[in-house]
Amino acid sequence: MNAAIDNHWYPVAMISGIDAPRETLLLGKKISLGREDGTCWVLDASGAELPTVERFGHLWTSPGQPNRDLFTIPEADSPGRRLVDVGSVKVKCSPLRAVENFLDIAHFPFVHTDILGAEPHTEVDRYDVKIREEVDEVWATKVKFYQPQAAKSAAGGITTEYMYRVPAPTCSVLYKTCPPRPGEWDVITLFVQPLTEEWCEVWPWMALYDDESTMSEMVSFQQLIFMQDRSILENQLPRKLPLDPGMEVPTQADMTSVAYRRWLKKIGYTYGAQLVAA
Repeated sequence: MNAAIDNHWYPVAMISGIDAPRETLLLGKKISLGREDGTCWVLDASGAELPTVERFGHLWTSPGQPNRDLFTIPEADSPGRRLVDVGSVKVKCSPLRAVENFLDIAHFPFVHTDILGAEPHTEVDRYDVKIREEVDEVWATKVKFYQPQAAKSAAGGITTEYMYRVPAPTCSVLYKTCPPRPGEWDVITLFVQPLTEEWCEVWPWMALYDDESTMSEMVSFQQLIFMQDRSILENQLPRKLPLDPGMEVPTQADMTSVAYRRWLKKIGYTYGAQLVAA
């Protein structure tokens, strides 16, 4: 057992999608899950019951003994928000690569052309990033980027403000400008289930202010964005996320990625990471 890896909460299912018991992988090991009389359960390969949390529309479990509760997203409890279960996508990449891609702003104009970015608006202005020791999370703030369509609810191009939060090694929370409600934040998350070190299941989830779009329109918009990312993720080399700063050369736009990798090293989280040059 590796406490630095096992003692975390991981998403393993969308609660609304649990219609029968089934098996899956977590950190390379088989687990089974299901729901009976409205209560979810998870068992390891030996049949032992694992701890569970039901939050953000998903079922979470841990193969170890987490020393703290699963993180919260207070904004998700705000009246009027629509909570959107986007579904899941299996991706042949390191779970850490999936999180890092979610944190990457610079790829917007080239991968999400005419949606989250467009040429010639390719420059990422300086922003603030730090590891908040009091909560042991990575935060990036004051991130701004021009976007032709920042959200399904956006009527045209705007300069979008972002905040990124990494509350757990395989999870990230994005707060971004809410087009229908200036002054509020839309919340878009990426919950990643590490099936193996080079294969993961990604569960996006959103808490939005949007009274115009249908649920299927919001889901389709977010699925489109992630499917554009998928081919990039599955072709990245090395497949595992390098934690040695000398293995990939960062730029100013990569400040959040640098902080994320530094934080992973600090807490000893190496599942899906490459520690030395090949």
